[in-house]
Amino acid sequence: MNYLYYPGCSLEGTSREYDLSTRALLSSLDVPITEIPEWTCCGASAAESVSYLLSMALPARVLALAEKMEDCDSVLVPCSACYLNLKKVEETVKTDLNLLGKINTVLAEEDLALKNVTRVKHLLEVLSKDIGADPINSKLKKPLSNLSIAPYYGCQCLRPFPVFDDPESPSSMEPLIQATGASVFQWNMGGKCCGASQMNTKSGIAQNYVADILRAAKGADAIVTVCPMCQINLEAYQKKISSTTGEDLSISIIYLPQLIGIALGISEKELGLNFNLAITNDFKKKIKSLD
Repeated sequence: MNYLYYPGCSLEGTSREYDLSTRALLSSLDVPITEIPEWTCCGASAAESVSYLLSMALPARVLALAEKMEDCDSVLVPCSACYLNLKKVEETVKTDLNLLGKINTVLAEEDLALKNVTRVKHLLEVLSKDIGADPINSKLKKPLSNLSIAPYYGCQCLRPFPVFDDPESPSSMEPLIQATGASVFQWNMGGKCCGASQMNTKSGIAQNYVADILRAAKGADAIVTVCPMCQINLEAYQKKISSTTGEDLSISIIYLPQLIGIALGISEKELGLNFNLAITNDFKKKIKSLD
């Protein structure tokens, strides 16, 4: 297996630890990746408010660049927002040939063209479906048997394209968590919205969403995420929400490749754990006890 890798903007900025841990984990699992050269922003959530065509042409450019490369038919995307934007192009132009023509008119300015022969895959799909739990379990160096982990999927890797999991009852993370030796915390908030970008525009509403998620995770050692926006919402606002509600809602929030990486004995530096905003002392002690 060889994947073309699209990190996207967040993984080079506020979620650098997601990029570091993804690269370190895939290397440890002997899964090669090749970063798409000259990639640019997928448009995030802002482009569509400016122009629908722009919001499609930006991720289409990334896919067109991927199609110029040899011996690879899959693009691996860790960021859920980036995944959604690239996946939307892949799925939409299958039936909307008029849009494909407009996109290719834009791309022709760079001598690019989208043929739409490349499959877009979220990191979670690659880990859960392509790689699976057994290779992870076979490489365990630090079984996480003392940890209870709450899997949090968020919205964008599951909706509106239910490609590899059930958006109403997601479970694809569970075998991966169990492969590390940890137990899966039983809850029903894995596919609930964290408020997304409303944290900036309607912060009170988004904070209520996050409070419900953090409250439901009481008893778990950590919440594991696969989305930079979910990660920042869950970790960066814990103190403010705890103060507002009068509850201690602190809990460790880490990315899935960080959790698996710990179990595989990858160093904290390689996993970027020093960049996480919410890792409790109790969690640190439990990880330290594995050494």
